Amino acid sequence: MLVIGTEVDAGIRRHGRDAYPHECCGALIGRGRVVAEALALPNATVEGPRRRFLVRPVDYRAAERRAAEQGGELLGFYHSHPDGPARPSRYDLDHAWPAFAYVIVAVAAREPGALTSWRLRDDRSKFDEEAVVVENRAPRAGGGSRPSRGGLPAAGRGTPRRTAPGGRRRTPRAAGGGGTPDEA
Repeated sequence: MLVIGTEVDAGIRRHGRDAYPHECCGALIGRGRVVAEALALPNATVEGPRRRFLVRPVDYRAAERRAAEQGGELLGFYHSHPDGPARPSRYDLDHAWPAFAYVIVAVAAREPGALTSWRLRDDRSKFDEEAVVVENRAPRAGGGSRPSRGGLPAAGRGTPRRTAPGGRRRTPRAAGGGGTPDEA
């Protein structure tokens, strides 16, 4: 299970909407399985940002530094699937690393939809979906809910909202790799 705050959820969705029709990408920073910050990163792909994303090594290192500064760790990455479902593509599978969470938000016609999280098996054979819990959290110091702002709030605060498989929310809330899963 991956736990994200409402500000993180809103920030990822907003980043997907703002980047549409291209893929957005960013780093997930927190502790354990609790994501406290979504750090927006540039999509540096040369293959075409409509269906791919690439995190440059310099941006990866910057995300690790940010996590260390916040007293957390790099938990994984997020990206959007414009006009595609929130599930990993073959390209995502080929470029993922075990131990990280991979959050995918579907964005159709600039509207964010399902948000899912996936873990790559140690043998790299496939992804397994993990539940996402969105917690109501108190605003961070400095305010705002941009994906690249804020510190690490304490884990466990707030009221959890579970996301059903496929990214559907079980409780109502305010609206907020790459490639499609069928690509080889």
